[in-house]
Amino acid sequence: MAATRTETAREAADVSAPLLSAETIGRIVRFDGGGLPVVSLYFAISPDRRGRRALASQVTSLLHRIRPQAEDRSLERDARMSLRRDIEQIAAAAHRGDWDPGGLALFSCSGAGFYEEVPLPRPVRDRAVVDATPWTRAMLAVLDEYHRCCVVVIDRKSARIWELYQQSIEEVTGLDDESPRKPDFAGWAGYAEHGVRNRADELAKRHYRRSATAAERVFRARGCEILAVGGHHEELPHFLEFVPRALRPRIAGTFSIDPQTATPASVRDQAGGVVDRYERDEERRLVAEVMETAAAGGLAAVGLEPCLWAGSIAAVGQLLVEEGAVAPGVVCDACGWLALEAGRCALCGRPTRSTPDVIDELVESVIEEAGAVEHVLADTALKESRVAASLRFPLPAPPEPGDPPSG
Repeated sequence: MAATRTETAREAADVSAPLLSAETIGRIVRFDGGGLPVVSLYFAISPDRRGRRALASQVTSLLHRIRPQAEDRSLERDARMSLRRDIEQIAAAAHRGDWDPGGLALFSCSGAGFYEEVPLPRPVRDRAVVDATPWTRAMLAVLDEYHRCCVVVIDRKSARIWELYQQSIEEVTGLDDESPRKPDFAGWAGYAEHGVRNRADELAKRHYRRSATAAERVFRARGCEILAVGGHHEELPHFLEFVPRALRPRIAGTFSIDPQTATPASVRDQAGGVVDRYERDEERRLVAEVMETAAAGGLAAVGLEPCLWAGSIAAVGQLLVEEGAVAPGVVCDACGWLALEAGRCALCGRPTRSTPDVIDELVESVIEEAGAVEHVLADTALKESRVAASLRFPLPAPPEPGDPPSG
């Protein structure tokens, strides 16, 4: 039995989720603690009761990794006291345990009155980072993973159009059935069957054309990036013929589903699989293109040191980062120079700041210079080099150790 609109509306409330936005990440990135340390905590939240009961222990284990820093006498007293309050505040929040399943990013700098909890649409790797700035790369990786997708679920008699983004799905419109039921072909000894079939086919074509036009309108209005189409396997090619030519390159894939029994959850899951496959294929393509360009001596850099140098001089057009890659390093807060190690900046001569993850600093630098960042989850050649980049211009030779600062 097909689900009623009341039932699907009720279920839709269950498949909506908090959306992670670029605005949220930007607000956190811009936070300045005035020299006080910032605690960044990421952890997965299990949907089952047993996992949720263990949440406090999970967070306690993460906090245990940073407690020694709160007692480190090499830090200023204000920094140590701020860290201690951060730990207490986060531990108290974990004992409440009132977060929804998925993932959570938590940022705290008590000495500056800063505390943020950001729900994430999927589980993330547990991680605790203490640094002078919020560690946001895991959030950026999650945001980058999701494309805004227009989803059409269609058959010969009906069409429904949805918007899928992150783990939330919203029905935008449903098109009314305008095709009559197929008549009994026994009349007139079946002589009328051919004409009636032609009439039914014409009505189906009109329905597909109207639905494709509506899908394009939704696609443009909602700022979608890709299109996924679901329905009976044998009927999908007939609809795809009517998709406007300009929209065809944005078709990410199709999926089999019965439009009459489809629910928000089933559409979300099936279309989500299409989006995931599209994303992994796109990652593999981008990595292959950069590797080929680098091998041919073109505008590309492969490996951490070349990419750090490229990021230091705003030469990165697009940065590819292996998901989960972390590397300690240094950054010059005066001019933005990035390196694996150095006590002083090779460009301006000022003291550098140590960071537990220089790749995170590189990601933020590329974004600030209007470059693109792609976090790669697919199995590619990037596993060995961790980072690669397409370049805006050829890289000059990096400064050698001992060279006088150029500034």
